[in-house]
Amino acid sequence: MKTFINVEDIGPLEKALAEAQEIKNERFKYQHLGKNKTLMMIFFNNSLRTRLSTQKAAMNLGMNVIVLDVNAGAWKLETERGVIMDGDKSEHLLEAIPVMGCYCDMIGVRSFAGLTDREYDYAETVLNQFIKYSGKPVFAMETATVHPLQAFADLITIEEYKMVKRPKVVLTWAPHCRALPQAVPNSFAQWMNAADVDFVITHPEGYELDPKFAGNARVEYDQRKAFEGADFIYAKNWSNPGVTNPADYGKITSKDMSWTVDTEHMSWTNNGKFMHCLPVRRGLIVTDDVIESPNSIVIPEAANREISCSVVIKRMLETL
Repeated sequence: MKTFINVEDIGPLEKALAEAQEIKNERFKYQHLGKNKTLMMIFFNNSLRTRLSTQKAAMNLGMNVIVLDVNAGAWKLETERGVIMDGDKSEHLLEAIPVMGCYCDMIGVRSFAGLTDREYDYAETVLNQFIKYSGKPVFAMETATVHPLQAFADLITIEEYKMVKRPKVVLTWAPHCRALPQAVPNSFAQWMNAADVDFVITHPEGYELDPKFAGNARVEYDQRKAFEGADFIYAKNWSNPGVTNPADYGKITSKDMSWTVDTEHMSWTNNGKFMHCLPVRRGLIVTDDVIESPNSIVIPEAANREISCSVVIKRMLETL
């Protein structure tokens, strides 16, 4: 595996899930693969779970790890071609990337959407430059449009907690005070469409995800109908994807607080488990009583980030 961006990159999900369980049972089994190998983690944006879980996974696999926070520990980087660099950006990404590649065997990239230019964001401009110019295997640690390590961890968690063979999984939009990217819901939808689940997406009209991620998922605009009989509720805000109206891309076009997941919402489910990628804004996305309830599995979900990343890095090490 040379790149990890979308669900197709991981191959058969049954095999990936079995591998995840194997690694969870014996986390240091494959340390020999990473001996004398170096992972470089590039952060254009803030992180907690991704940074810690990815570094831990790499260390479990015997790797050395270099962490570069571009905004705090490097020259400001220009990402656009054809510009006159007479501002505050001292180095171009096209020189920086191959230099980074000289010092490592594998690269993880975290670069969020700007939410102003949909074409630029959905072209994955920054990530694709790393793939093209680094000369190293590259995996996404959340990009403008996807967060596959999170979605893989979500699937592992659902597999562990499901009570029926084919559970009903609902991705629900919830309000937020800031405009957020669509990366997490995009990847979650993509992975759930590939998994053996009954998948439903619910959100206000106008918040439709890009069809290449939403796929064949059933979209239900009535949140209560969507929640009925659900085994898992995955709450997440996203800004307007601009699918129905490109001018709305990246904007907050709804602040409807009736979408906040509370005890009443969860009462509509089949004793459903509550999921969220974290960090979460309490009182906006979810109420205290729901996220602190016995049916909240946000912490095991976060813990599985180490496992999903371990599988991905292991697969990449095996190709070096």
